[in-house]
Amino acid sequence: AFLLALQVRFVMKTHSFIRENVPRVLSSAKDKSGTVHIPRISQYLYFLFAPTLIYRDSYPRNPTIRWGYVATKFAQVLGSLFYAYYIFVRLCIPQFRNSSQETFNLRGLVLCIFNSILPGVLILFLAFFAFLHCWLNAFAEMLRFADRMFYK
Repeated sequence: AFLLALQVRFVMKTHSFIRENVPRVLSSAKDKSGTVHIPRISQYLYFLFAPTLIYRDSYPRNPTIRWGYVATKFAQVLGSLFYAYYIFVRLCIPQFRNSSQETFNLRGLVLCIFNSILPGVLILFLAFFAFLHCWLNAFAEMLRFADRMFYK
């Protein structure tokens, strides 16, 4: 699942890169002007790792990297992972372990599912916080990426 998500992200970034640059190259070819602005490899590589899906030739940048902020965000990612593991082990696994020892009935299945809804929602909130907030902010800080509008 991780590799599939990574490949989807690369396909989306490649699409954005092509969509932004092909019209520029075609318009300069149509005008027959001598200069064609082609992005440098360093701009493309920065875009691949920056937490954005919209390609620009330059992004707003911070002057320095706050390493304490990066460490805090990675600590929050680890804390979220441990907390999700704790919720899963304490609240989800016992429900299904007890149901595997009993004979199958519809009432037991429905109770097991409804007892797992709240822990599942908590784990989804933790995954959202860990990846979309902490992980992306940590990488944005390491790349000195100043535009932190991840949720828009």
